[in-house]
Amino acid sequence: MARLNINDRDHEVPADGDMPLLWAIRDIVGMTGTKYGCGVGLCGACTVHMDGVAVRSCQVTVKEAAGKALTTIEGLDPNGDHRVQQAWRELNVPQCGFCQSGQIMQAASLLAQKPDPTDAEILDAMAGNVCRCGCYQRIVAAVRLASTGA
Repeated sequence: MARLNINDRDHEVPADGDMPLLWAIRDIVGMTGTKYGCGVGLCGACTVHMDGVAVRSCQVTVKEAAGKALTTIEGLDPNGDHRVQQAWRELNVPQCGFCQSGQIMQAASLLAQKPDPTDAEILDAMAGNVCRCGCYQRIVAAVRLASTGA
């Protein structure tokens, strides 16, 4: 049994410590906004924040996450109005939408650490998040909009 703090709420999770955090979030806690993509940390669909930093939840164990502050897409903003989410809507970023929760979580982590990144820094930070639809130009534009409001 592990205690996970997800979106400022404690959850008793009846899981082996070696279980990937992704499965605890989705299957046990029932928060399905965090997506399974590749399972090996290469696509970014499962990105969540651990103590404010973007991590691939398929690569973090329940044991490693215990005692950390975890944030999923559901907890980024209770009303879906985080500045990154607003920029995503304003620029109509998603096409299929599957990767977008991971993209948004990665972008929010970047902006929390570097509020006004250059385009090169945006590209570097977002490079590990795959969008099968190829919405990369809109993603970069939305990160830029969320960082400057312009």
